[in-house]
Amino acid sequence: MGAAGSKLEKALGDQFPEGERYFGLENFGNTCYCNSVLQALYFCVPFREQLLEYYSSHKIGADAEDNLLTCLSDLFTQINSQKKKTGVIAPKRFVQRLKKQNELFRSYMHQDAHEFLNFLLNELVDILEKEDQAAKKEGETSSPSEKTVNGPKNPQANGIQKEPLVTWVHKNFQGILTNETRCLRCETVTARDEAFFDLSLDIEQNSSITSCLKNFSSTETLNAEDKFFCDKCCSLQEAQKRMKIKKPPHILVIHLKRFKYIEQLGRYKKLSYRVVFPLELKLSNTVEDADSEYSLFAVVVHVGSGPNHGHYVSLVKSHNHWLFFDDENVEMIDESAVQTFFGSAQEYSSNTDHGYILFYESLGANKS
Repeated sequence: MGAAGSKLEKALGDQFPEGERYFGLENFGNTCYCNSVLQALYFCVPFREQLLEYYSSHKIGADAEDNLLTCLSDLFTQINSQKKKTGVIAPKRFVQRLKKQNELFRSYMHQDAHEFLNFLLNELVDILEKEDQAAKKEGETSSPSEKTVNGPKNPQANGIQKEPLVTWVHKNFQGILTNETRCLRCETVTARDEAFFDLSLDIEQNSSITSCLKNFSSTETLNAEDKFFCDKCCSLQEAQKRMKIKKPPHILVIHLKRFKYIEQLGRYKKLSYRVVFPLELKLSNTVEDADSEYSLFAVVVHVGSGPNHGHYVSLVKSHNHWLFFDDENVEMIDESAVQTFFGSAQEYSSNTDHGYILFYESLGANKS
């Protein structure tokens, strides 16, 4: 990698971003699914900054109990504090912890990068919530006098404590969908909100992210077997249902459903469909009709013709340069090369490198 590293430094020359580090990650047999997602997350700058801050404010001793959050903050700090600008790091401690934590990732079989991302973000939230509860308990036991002073406020304080904790994982990745169902008899609209860390979109041949999002929010009629129980009519009624984005996230993660179960074959098949993902994306299917604008900064790519084998790599935008991360190897690519990962317009094609998870950052983020 020394040669490749110096090649990257030569390619960037005096444009090498101040303080930035571009390190490949060693593969432990089948851990490309993990490496590709970790690179995308490392270049999600607000998320990286939170992890570096977590590391420095929780001076993690050698005897401290490891968890995925301590291991990830340790890995990101290790990359960030390297003296060299480029090189390779072995994320051994993180991968060992991941395998210990979840048997799904223990085997040497091909793993799914989206499942890993989902598991990781939810696990980080669990750890932060537990830490917050432990800190509150400690606070309560260490200051009994405050309880008597704030006597009347107690019921209210207890009420507030039951509010779910909004962690920095939520602040970065969480959006809110609203599921609206309109009864066709009484016209009453029932809305149910649900939080999401990523949107999983069905894909079609020769389509785009915009059209996939439109389909995601298209109106569906519930009739025959699927009638909706309307509380106002107190009976099953025909209804119209649609999903809208009520609160767009700061970091929008889009998962393209490239692995589809084919009943006739009795197995999953990879859809190599061409799905165009733009560098700048306007989200128009939101509740407030104002468009939310996003900029693409990372793509996790699945390489291979089937769901049970293959390889993952990632494309990352850092300081207006695009980089290609393939485990230990890091190289610069041209922005125009991103479109070679849209997919194949023909069913059988020699190109098997397809965009699988897309990471977009809100352009309005700096204003808020």
